[in-house]
Amino acid sequence: MTIAQPTEAALTFREGMSRLGAAVTLLTSDGPAGRQGMTASAVVSVTDSPPTLIVCVNRGIRCHDLFVENAVLAVNVLGGRHQDLSRRFASKDIGDRFEGADWVTLATGAPVLNDAEVVFDCRIVDVRSVGSHSVLTCEVDAVKLHSDQPQGLIWFGRHFHHLEAHVAR
Repeated sequence: MTIAQPTEAALTFREGMSRLGAAVTLLTSDGPAGRQGMTASAVVSVTDSPPTLIVCVNRGIRCHDLFVENAVLAVNVLGGRHQDLSRRFASKDIGDRFEGADWVTLATGAPVLNDAEVVFDCRIVDVRSVGSHSVLTCEVDAVKLHSDQPQGLIWFGRHFHHLEAHVAR
């Protein structure tokens, strides 16, 4: 079997995308297909009426089919203190990714990281295939905010960066 190597255009595209900073999230789900999660940065807001997100997931990973079958997921937006947890959920070594963190549930039953900066608890209402990924349209059933002093974890230039908001009072 021959594995195709990325073209120069694909490599340039990947390098360009590494310069498009994105929030680091944990996508988590639980239901008939089981409990699983992964680290992701491909999450986009669509509309606030009804509150809807788009989440992109590679069809070749274990979580993909589980998310689709469970038809629910939580988008846990991480802060700087979650960098190690993010790495654990990104690892190919499955193990118990959920161990050692405080998890609760909201409306859908998907695992919610209790101290995530914000959580969007969603129902998957549409799945579209685009290239190697599925685009999951997710309607938000519940939102949980963590604090009035938000911190962010951003993936930019193939490295983590920590952000802190300065909220005027």
